[in-house]
Amino acid sequence: MTRHDANGTARPVRLRVDPVACDGIALCAHLAPRVVELDRWGFPIVKRDLAPDEVAAARRAVRACPRAALWLESAEVPARRVR
Repeated sequence: MTRHDANGTARPVRLRVDPVACDGIALCAHLAPRVVELDRWGFPIVKRDLAPDEVAAARRAVRACPRAALWLESAEVPARRVR
C-alpha cells in the first residue's frame, strides 16, 4: 500500500528507526530483508525510500517490532535535526 496525497498522487514512503528504542533483536531484517540491513551488532540500517513493492514488508516489520522502534512516514517529510 502506497500513501497518496489529496490529489491521489503516490508519495514515497520511508521506514524510520529509533536507535534508542531499538534493542537489536533483528526481527525487522527477517521480515523485510530487502529494506533493512543490519550493522555488525544487529541493529537495523535503512538507507533509502521504499519501492512500492517493499511497503507491505516494511509494514509487517513495524507491526512486529517488540520495542516499537520502527515507523513509516512520507519521504517528503524533512528529517528533524536534533541539537
